[in-house]
Amino acid sequence: MRKWLPLLAACLGTLILLIDITIVNVALPAISADLGTGLSGLQWVIDGYALALAALLLVFGSLADRFGAKPVYLAGLAMFAVASLACGIAQSSAVLVAARVAQGVGGAAMLATTLSLLHLTYTGRDRGIAFGAWGAVAGAAAGIGVVLGGALTDLLSWRWIFFVNLPIAALAIGLSVVAFAASPRRPGTGVDVPGMLTFAIAATAFTYGIIRGGENGWTDTRALLTLGIGALATVAFVLIEMRSAAAMFPLTLLRNREFTATLIAAAAFNFAAFASVPLLSLWLQQQLGLSPLRAGLAMLPLAATAFLVAALYSRFLHDLAPKWTVGGGLLVIGAGSGLLTLIGVGSDWTALLLGFTMIGVGVGVMAPSLVSVGMAAVPPQQSGIAAGAVNTTRQLGLALGVAVLGTVFRGSAGSARRIPLSQFVSGLDAAVAVASGVGVVAAVLVFALFHRRARTPEAAAAVPVG
Repeated sequence: MRKWLPLLAACLGTLILLIDITIVNVALPAISADLGTGLSGLQWVIDGYALALAALLLVFGSLADRFGAKPVYLAGLAMFAVASLACGIAQSSAVLVAARVAQGVGGAAMLATTLSLLHLTYTGRDRGIAFGAWGAVAGAAAGIGVVLGGALTDLLSWRWIFFVNLPIAALAIGLSVVAFAASPRRPGTGVDVPGMLTFAIAATAFTYGIIRGGENGWTDTRALLTLGIGALATVAFVLIEMRSAAAMFPLTLLRNREFTATLIAAAAFNFAAFASVPLLSLWLQQQLGLSPLRAGLAMLPLAATAFLVAALYSRFLHDLAPKWTVGGGLLVIGAGSGLLTLIGVGSDWTALLLGFTMIGVGVGVMAPSLVSVGMAAVPPQQSGIAAGAVNTTRQLGLALGVAVLGTVFRGSAGSARRIPLSQFVSGLDAAVAVASGVGVVAAVLVFALFHRRARTPEAAAAVPVG
């Protein structure tokens, strides 16, 4: 039994960091009412976390190489716990968003190191069991998040969706200290600080500019200025990565069509599948009057279907060409998001069932193979960078998706705090239509770019990452 303590430590950290991507969705109306924040503030509660994850995953991977995975994982757990406490006691939306960013920093350190720790700890058949268990936890996290978030918000308050992390993080820290051996270090490994900073500035500036423009109009000076900063930061990032000896993301990888296809799919995946969930949560609670727990249960079919499809069919999916698992899965997600446009003024929560089930099928097909396909597309010595890039792009897709769909929603429904049902549904339908379009268009691009079958992925990498 003792040999599985490292697996438990890694799974506990993975569980809380991935749960916190979805656990806030059901609590958004309660947060809005308590802290007096509007849609833009709620968008940042989600995007602050996603952007920090996206900006720092590759950086913490480099730090883990340099200082060892164990200390980086422990530091991430400690920061995540402190930030969760700060989220729970926040008395304003600004403090909550800042604490969510800090949570994302800790989460990035954890997500960048858990698989490395398991790889170093286990060998042979035990390694396969460990990766399988970790993948199951990662796959179940989304479903656990929406139900747990609803139950805690209903029975206690929205603050407990963050307080619940504290005992789990404490247990994970204690187990990690005693269970994981000291990790090997590579002191000469460089950290691309300029690349990290320019990437973070570009991602944050574009997200802020989109949210600001949707709220205040596209002639707003601050929105235009921020979008301009985002463009300049993107150019700077490209120039830095072209000249850096220790690039965070070697741009030569983009010459590989299959890897480029995987990155496009990763960004579109979270955009098409999950970026509309905050708006759907607001519809269920503010417009239909469902309790947080019932709203969480109404959204459970997506995660439950994805988990079942991945668990039952993932072993067969790896025998298919990537254009079918990645491109086909994305096409199904886009079609499922399109079915959500059937929501009308007279609809109830059952209007979600068909669309959510189809999205769940697409996620279950796509998620188990996405990272491994990206890793298989590049030389083995760059597989770690490839995995980090795919996960980074997924989180960036979520952050930009939430911003874009919020802007689309606001453009159709208006920006008033209490929006009439007919206008709310109009905005919601417009948002999910955009999500559907992104999924379908990206699927077509992915099919075109996967011009040949990728190499067989390494079994150790064939696990879903949130």
